[in-house]
Amino acid sequence: TSTLVATGSADSTVKVWDIDRGYCTHNFKGHGGLITSVKFHPSKTSLHLVSASDDGVIRVWNLNTGKCESILESHVSVVRSIDFTQDDNGQYMVTAGRDKVINVWNWKRRALERTIPAYETLEAAGLLSTDCDIGLDSRRQHVIYSGGERGIIRLWDMSTGEEIFEQTKELNAKHSFVSALYLPQAQDIVAITNDQNLLFYQTTKKLERVRQIVGYNEEIIDMAYVGEDQRYLAVATNTEQLRIYNTEDINCELAYGHKDIILCLSVHNSCRIIATGSKDNSALVWVINMNAPVNQRVVCVATAVGHTKAVGAICLAQGADCSFMLTGSEDRTVKMWDLKPLRSIFDHPERAAAAVSSNGPLKLRSLYTFQAHDKDINSICVAPNDNIFATGSQDKTAKVWDVATGKPLGTLQGHRRGVWNVSFSPVDRVIATTSSDRTAKLWSLSDFSCLKTLEGHTNSVLRVEFMTRGTQMMTTGSDGLIKLWNINNAECVLTLDKHENKIWTIAKQSSEKFIATGGADSVIHIWKDTTNEEIERLHKEDARLLEQQQALDNFLMSKDYRNAIMLTLSLDQPH
Repeated sequence: TSTLVATGSADSTVKVWDIDRGYCTHNFKGHGGLITSVKFHPSKTSLHLVSASDDGVIRVWNLNTGKCESILESHVSVVRSIDFTQDDNGQYMVTAGRDKVINVWNWKRRALERTIPAYETLEAAGLLSTDCDIGLDSRRQHVIYSGGERGIIRLWDMSTGEEIFEQTKELNAKHSFVSALYLPQAQDIVAITNDQNLLFYQTTKKLERVRQIVGYNEEIIDMAYVGEDQRYLAVATNTEQLRIYNTEDINCELAYGHKDIILCLSVHNSCRIIATGSKDNSALVWVINMNAPVNQRVVCVATAVGHTKAVGAICLAQGADCSFMLTGSEDRTVKMWDLKPLRSIFDHPERAAAAVSSNGPLKLRSLYTFQAHDKDINSICVAPNDNIFATGSQDKTAKVWDVATGKPLGTLQGHRRGVWNVSFSPVDRVIATTSSDRTAKLWSLSDFSCLKTLEGHTNSVLRVEFMTRGTQMMTTGSDGLIKLWNINNAECVLTLDKHENKIWTIAKQSSEKFIATGGADSVIHIWKDTTNEEIERLHKEDARLLEQQQALDNFLMSKDYRNAIMLTLSLDQPH
């Protein structure tokens, strides 16, 4: 009827509501447990509702008489799904549950026709439309889909009980399905995972995943723009998966590899290589190719194991060959890793999946290890020329090191609390640091003296990025503010207030057209640089004022005082 809605509750009742008039039309009682599934029969002539509960009992209710017509008992555990064949009389009913079977019922006789063993706990099952082409050789009249604890969609022939297709699970994926829904018009099956993600599978393409929507972000810890056109965001969000968001349609790829939370990431200038550090004491190197098939878009090509505590800082070499990687850890050491064996994969990212399919990711070799600080290392950054690098630590200092030898070149002392972030200027021999003492500082790389101190945040300054060819700096803090500074006069020229909690990270495109920020409020905000539009608007405003001033002079010359007075008032120049 399109006006009735059925709901099942924990109080063992099933209610039917008229949503047009806004009242309850039926209140069915009889189940002995939590209601786990409800479904209307598709027949337009007889109004029937089927409900199931966690005791495995299925009841058929007649809405005309308000009575229970049938009690179907075959399941021995929670029934999670009910569906009907889409013919006029809904001739067959399909039910599935956590007892690992799919039952096919003859609706007219209310009798069990067939039991199909699935050998997995099922959370969802249903029937595809009869005109759905599932891309297999032979056409079948009724095809059942199912999903559950294994985290894959499986297809079954209803008439024979034969399994006709089983999805290949994504590499290293650990999710299971808690529900699934068939969209007949789009020919998609939408599966909901236990970690609150929506996966869209195209039935006409052998259940290939065509879209993924992440339902929830934890704290946004670190992120960077990736992809050739930089329209993707690589995000570390307090989970063990690396997330790659398409900023245009919020489609998301999940990359599995770490065993604990990802704490930091670094992206090479080519935007095709990503390095991540994790609480599992390891670092991974990934190659990204968003034009590849679904399972090959983000491939882990190398692992770096050697730290004894969490890897909280990481940075890739910036040169074209990306020959090394630096990691800093809570164990207070810095390690340099040799990436030269990965050169062939970096040059041809389309070969990454094939390269690791046989032997797995390459185990990287450490070139040197040394203790860099007295406390945790929070940040590590390589200079644009790849000759020196800097580290920032909770011991209130930042240090500059020689890349080739790992020898110290200088110590930046002046912060009163721990240093959160270090960043090299892209044009000058200058380095910026941020600290829990609420300041950001600029230092000379010639004599390691402090050049400027930027004060304005009301809490810890967490991140810094150089902007506008090194003439400006952007900082974020625990106060939830983003500030833009002119370096010449150390003046704050812009403050942005959108986040509700501390802002851990900034990501910028090479063109700086878009900037993304993320933090403890689990939200990513994307900002657009409107400087050119603002300059154009001011020029148009100046031109309009000039034209009006000329018109005023013309009115005065021609002694048209009436129009002159009206124009002076509109210009706010009554004098």
